[in-house]
Amino acid sequence: MSAQTNFYNRFSFLYPLVDVFLKPQKKKFFNEINQLPHGNLLEIGVGNGSHFYLYKNHKITGIEISTSMLNIARKNQTDNIELFQMNGEKLDFKDNIFDYVILSHVIAVADDPEKLLTQCLRVLKPNGKLFILNHFTPDNFLKYVDRIFNFCSKWLHLKSLFYIKDIKVTDQFKLEKEIVLKPFSYFRILIFAKP
Repeated sequence: MSAQTNFYNRFSFLYPLVDVFLKPQKKKFFNEINQLPHGNLLEIGVGNGSHFYLYKNHKITGIEISTSMLNIARKNQTDNIELFQMNGEKLDFKDNIFDYVILSHVIAVADDPEKLLTQCLRVLKPNGKLFILNHFTPDNFLKYVDRIFNFCSKWLHLKSLFYIKDIKVTDQFKLEKEIVLKPFSYFRILIFAKP
């Protein structure tokens, strides 16, 4: 079992507190997702699944690395959701099978974001969409906070100082939409398409 898995198994009981903080961003994020036609959707890193009710019109496959988180998510599972324990950096799915892939506050906690997005590219159908909601270090005073916090963020399995341009596989996607979330432009929604 990886150090990341162990951390999230221990962290699962505190996750509802984090969820309260993330709820406003997730509502905007899922509003964007729900505007798309019905499709086969993969969510990587479902956490405790407390947001499952926000999905309106898709067939959902959800994966989670942490057993503890997955057990909680199963209590929120609905008929249109299948859940599996799996690492997003090593997806056990065939190529080109999902219309949409969702990463909600996952990319900056992945051990290898490059490998994670390479897997997303592989399993997406041509013209499929990749949705990312995450913090990205902005060009304002928060960049200094990120730099300071970056020294200890590894203990939380988080990349504090984080730029999407550093992930080279994004060059293989087309950025279709970017939504900067207030306040402070710290969180963003990025919508990519696979050519």
